[in-house]
Amino acid sequence: MATISDVARAAGVSPATVSRVFNSGRVTPERAERVRRAAAELGFSPNRVARSLRIQRASVIGLLIPDIENPFFTALARGVEDAAQRTNHSLVLCNSDEDVRKESRYLEIALAEQMAGVIVAAASRRRTDLSALAARGMPVVAVDRRPRSAEVDTVLVDNQHGSAEAVAHLLDRGYRRIACVTGPAGASTSEDRLAGYRAELLDAGVAEEWIRAHTRHADFREEGGYAAMRELLALPVPPDAVFVANNLMTVGALRALREAGVEPPEFGILSFGDVPWASLVRPPLTTVHLPAYELGVAAAELLQERIAGSGEPLRTVVLRTALRPRSSTAGPDPDDWPAESPAARRDGQDDAPVTVRRGEDE
Repeated sequence: MATISDVARAAGVSPATVSRVFNSGRVTPERAERVRRAAAELGFSPNRVARSLRIQRASVIGLLIPDIENPFFTALARGVEDAAQRTNHSLVLCNSDEDVRKESRYLEIALAEQMAGVIVAAASRRRTDLSALAARGMPVVAVDRRPRSAEVDTVLVDNQHGSAEAVAHLLDRGYRRIACVTGPAGASTSEDRLAGYRAELLDAGVAEEWIRAHTRHADFREEGGYAAMRELLALPVPPDAVFVANNLMTVGALRALREAGVEPPEFGILSFGDVPWASLVRPPLTTVHLPAYELGVAAAELLQERIAGSGEPLRTVVLRTALRPRSSTAGPDPDDWPAESPAARRDGQDDAPVTVRRGEDE
């Protein structure tokens, strides 16, 4: 009985080329004709069961996300699925729980199952390892977060611009002591959102020391936001507003504010990321809209290009955010504004006034 190697020798091609011909791979018409003619002459018939399994595997893409309970990643997954369906790809969804070891096991499964490609929202910028996939030639697209371990296509949100715009909005509404609750140290989204917050306050004349003292890292989960907000409220000079770097931590921060009897908009709160009920709470919550669904679509389309054999250089696609102002940042009561703010401490002077370089100081 003729084998695939026999057909390859007769046609003057590699066994891999023969396999691609019988599995709808990308082969030139001339080579495909040679292979089929040689197969017919030798009486070669591909194993239909094995062929069917290979086709099934080649139609599956994996999506690894860090928190399936986060509405942002739910919307992102829907975008990936909708785009995948348009090219007859099926989606396998994996939840890493921000755990690099769990993420690594899922990546091993993707390789073992010979998936067509993988989209990864990395559990850790520094420790997520995509090198095994790259070494095997599996198409990979990083989404939302930038891993450092491999050169791959990436689809991101412009986190730094969005957070700077959010802090500028708080300053424009009259808040002066703006704190930040960001995500885990080392995560690219945490670092970028913190960088935008920090840059905007430095530009407004706020001292670096004050910014550091009023920044808290949490875990992108509700309880982390709750604990961070309690710490900020307990400071000797507490903030009068907070920029929270994701939606779930905002839920925890709101709970801490309510327990402390602190009410928006006298205390401003702004969420980086939408929550479904943002317009239903009282007062309605100001958010930075993240294009989560569009992010998923863009990642899936980029992956599909790589699966199809695109030889284009690696790309980074960046989508913009949109500020959605609501009443939670309407501004503090002018009668309660401090004449001086502890935000700037320069040249040994405590409680120096903050100069907000955004036109006339409100």
